[in-house]
Amino acid sequence: MNRLKEKYETQVKKDLATKFNYKSVMEVPKIEKIVVNIGVGDAVSNAKLLEESVVELETITGQKPIVTKAKKSIAGFKLREQMPIGTKVTLRGEKMYDFLDKLVSISLPRVRDFRGVSTDSFDGRGNYTLGIKEQLIFPEINYDKVNKTRGMDISIVTSANTDEEARELLSLLGMPFKK
Repeated sequence: MNRLKEKYETQVKKDLATKFNYKSVMEVPKIEKIVVNIGVGDAVSNAKLLEESVVELETITGQKPIVTKAKKSIAGFKLREQMPIGTKVTLRGEKMYDFLDKLVSISLPRVRDFRGVSTDSFDGRGNYTLGIKEQLIFPEINYDKVNKTRGMDISIVTSANTDEEARELLSLLGMPFKK
């Protein structure tokens, strides 16, 4: 069993239940999925960049990403409908906990001048989205093989009803929020 999942089952559930006075164990919020998305706007002119981001995302998450396509044409960006413009991965179960553990304990502390992640990035329904400026913070990415630094969005979807519950859940799991 994953270290973070074990911590959730043994410690975090109890702490959340006592803090928010849940009547049932099923009310305790949990992480449902993590979606990692890389938008590759340059893929319009160079399709090879998209392939590189697919490989990088697969290396980081351990799961094969899908290619996202444009929903509509935008002439100003030279973009046609159904053109491939990004990659994304939806993580659940063990891989989700592995990724979150790696993100919280290894990758985020590697960010330059890191003082914690913003607490303003909750959506009002208990989901948290985090933007990362470069993929180099992940230990699997070899700096010499990267020809372009790319950012990514990481959305953590929880079953919490409020942002306060979700913030408490994530901070108990080790998410380094700004003080």
